Amino acid sequence: MRFMINYDLMETFRNTNQLLGATASALGAYPTFAMMPNPAMQLMSAWGEVTERTFQRMVTKPDWGIPSFTCEDGKDHVVTIENVLPGDFGDLIHFNVSGRKKRARKVLLVAPMSGHYATLLRSTVMSLMPDCEVYITDWHNARDIPVSAGKFDVEDYTLHLVDYLRHLGPETHVIAVCQPAPLALAATAYLAEEDPKAQPRSLTLIGGPIDPDATPTDVTDFGRRVTMGQLEEFMIQRVGFKYSGVGRMVYPGLLQLASFMSMNAEKHSKAFTDQITRVARGEAGDHDKHNTFYDEYLAVMDMTAEFYLSTVERIFKKREIAQNIFMVKGKTVDIGKITTVAVKTVEGAKDDISAPGQCVAALDLCTGLPDGKKASHVEPDAGHYGIFAGKSWRNNIRPLVLDFIDANSKPARKAANKNAAA
Repeated sequence: MRFMINYDLMETFRNTNQLLGATASALGAYPTFAMMPNPAMQLMSAWGEVTERTFQRMVTKPDWGIPSFTCEDGKDHVVTIENVLPGDFGDLIHFNVSGRKKRARKVLLVAPMSGHYATLLRSTVMSLMPDCEVYITDWHNARDIPVSAGKFDVEDYTLHLVDYLRHLGPETHVIAVCQPAPLALAATAYLAEEDPKAQPRSLTLIGGPIDPDATPTDVTDFGRRVTMGQLEEFMIQRVGFKYSGVGRMVYPGLLQLASFMSMNAEKHSKAFTDQITRVARGEAGDHDKHNTFYDEYLAVMDMTAEFYLSTVERIFKKREIAQNIFMVKGKTVDIGKITTVAVKTVEGAKDDISAPGQCVAALDLCTGLPDGKKASHVEPDAGHYGIFAGKSWRNNIRPLVLDFIDANSKPARKAANKNAAA
């Protein structure tokens, strides 16, 4: 499948369905058909509206959609997105609340590169903005990155985090969500040896596969069921002429989306059937619950082939982070060298993607870190998304994370810690 024609065929299939949806929607809107008391026309129009929107969203990067923010003075302050460190594969962006006094807490939110854009963490960003200066890694869609920009694998990802931390300074508190947790841990350990003064104050790892074998799930165990040759043959394609990254080898977002949806095919099928019915009855809205969720869920991005393959091979198959043998630029990164950065892990008791036990394994790897600077939390009844978004995050996890940040904001070697490891 490593051919441009396969990539273009997928895009053609998507484009065709978008066109069919638009056609059905437009046809159903003809005034002549309004005289026909047949609900089939309304259903056809509704199907078209839902189908067009669905397939259009697959190639549209969502907007952050944070136009203003109400501060303690009761006034709405405009939020501007500042690109503080641009790059070919990703940008470091800052959510600047105009006219507001700078917050003492400086947080780097490390977004996953696992098929969705950083906007997946929009609610997480908004929940942190009242109390923090929020920065986030805004990774780019690989299909839009020219081949001349070079490669991007797990080592490059780690070094990007190193650059971001050096730029932000030692007062930074890192929150890594899901996939980047192992690499955020590695970046911190890298700085501990190479540039200790650039280390962050604290590192919070949320639902990440530090040790995928600790409690395997269908997602984390996938890499063991297939060979690297099979993955390269069936998952990797070459970007077509439609995009700036023409010729780049990628793991396509559309292929990832097909995998995501196949895991819960019945649930997604019912959701779309119900939405078509609601549209036909005039009960749906542009920002209703269905559209709010699927506008983000369906917006997928391509990953570079080398990043996807190196993640599977080195993080999941060889477990280089879990065994503390991960290498960057030919040198082993020793996680035991972390001695001053407070580390906290957060897991969801019902997480079926990165199950409890996978993330907390980070604390055992931090052999040079005092127990007083380690913390862990397992959120009861929370699934994977619940530990960084939704009610569980807002009401329970976020306050604990902010307490942990405050307890470890001073550069003292043995800062107080209100969150003893469980």
